[in-house]
Amino acid sequence: MPPKWRSPVVVHAARVAVVATVIIAAMYACVVVGFDIADRHRIVEQIDTRLQQRLRDVIRGPASAGSTADFENAHDVDDAPVFMWKVGTNGGAVALTPGAPKLSTTLWSPSDRTNEAHLGTENFRLQSQRINGAWLVAGQSLAEVDHVEADLITLEVVAGPLLLFAMFLGILLIGIKAANPVEQARRRQLEFTADASHELRTPLSVIEAEVSLALSGERGADEYRDTLARVNRETLRLRDIVEDLLWLSRFDSEPPPPGNEPVDVGAIASMCAARFDAVAAQRGIALTFHQEGDGQPWVNAPPEWIDRLTGVLVDNACRYAQDNGTVHITVSAQRNLVSLAVEDNGPGIAPAERDHLFDRFHRATDEGNGAGLGLAIGDAVVRSTGGEWVVSQSEMGGARMEIRWHRSPGAKEAVDRINHDRQLSPDESHKASEPALG
Repeated sequence: MPPKWRSPVVVHAARVAVVATVIIAAMYACVVVGFDIADRHRIVEQIDTRLQQRLRDVIRGPASAGSTADFENAHDVDDAPVFMWKVGTNGGAVALTPGAPKLSTTLWSPSDRTNEAHLGTENFRLQSQRINGAWLVAGQSLAEVDHVEADLITLEVVAGPLLLFAMFLGILLIGIKAANPVEQARRRQLEFTADASHELRTPLSVIEAEVSLALSGERGADEYRDTLARVNRETLRLRDIVEDLLWLSRFDSEPPPPGNEPVDVGAIASMCAARFDAVAAQRGIALTFHQEGDGQPWVNAPPEWIDRLTGVLVDNACRYAQDNGTVHITVSAQRNLVSLAVEDNGPGIAPAERDHLFDRFHRATDEGNGAGLGLAIGDAVVRSTGGEWVVSQSEMGGARMEIRWHRSPGAKEAVDRINHDRQLSPDESHKASEPALG
């Protein structure tokens, strides 16, 4: 068996996680690059505004050109001084601000446009303005801006892979969890197909063998009759399996909604008991029916579903009950609950088998000749009608299969009306039914 991490579910989920992580990484890179460009552009615009303001201040007050402390920085610009230079008609640049680096003629643009230049060991943002035949040049170092931008890129480079790895793990776990039900359904479908093939192959093999033997030589009429009887039994078994498979297939593909009209579970169970009387009599089984409780046991469900469910339970009970044994059907209506219980004196159901009791083609015992589809059909009906299984051991020693439903609201109203009428005497009931006279 391959390791768990190499299972198809994990491999498929990992592929999806890798593709999703690559897409997210590309989106992350685009967002980060766009953010860094926009952030640098915003800071540079603030520096340009500061340089323009500084040039205007120097033009208004030339004496302030040598100071770096009489100008307030813009809001998001680090505290870097603004240096001033004066470029004469001969092209020579004279520093007006103490500590200003040397400015060569080729590093600044004699226009109103702003440009960047490398002065000394740092990058500067430069802006110039013409005044009285000369040029004033203002510049601010971009070293702090570059430092902040480098720190931001480092953080993004370090945090990005960690974030992507966390996303990969999250997507992988979500993919595995989401794919598990699909994988389980696929496995169940494969198991169902294999089991169905096995169940169908058995009667077909028997029919083929019987026919081959019958054709292999001359036989008497009685022998041919026995062969045809065995072929007929296997044909009936094959038909039952095919009908059950078709019913489950139709139910799985598009289960019809339960009926809105109440159906009498007691009446259906009584008719089912009468239908199985002959089957029970062949083995000497005493098949009994009993109804208890108040009023009619009505539930909201299609009557053919309840009839199919009751037939499955009674058929199983007759199959597994001991010869000359007992099968008992009980329908009960108590308050807002209706229950249908079928019990027998057969081998019963071991507690370890109850978890797989409703699996298709699963049989709790080796007795009987069923295909293991009856309880799967019954479970589909119970789940679709809002019922609940109660599986226990019967007092007779066998299995007790009980289903409980919520009582139909129409049944409760009818029972309340009947109980109310019973509390009235005949005269009072007659008076209560007459309109009051003024």
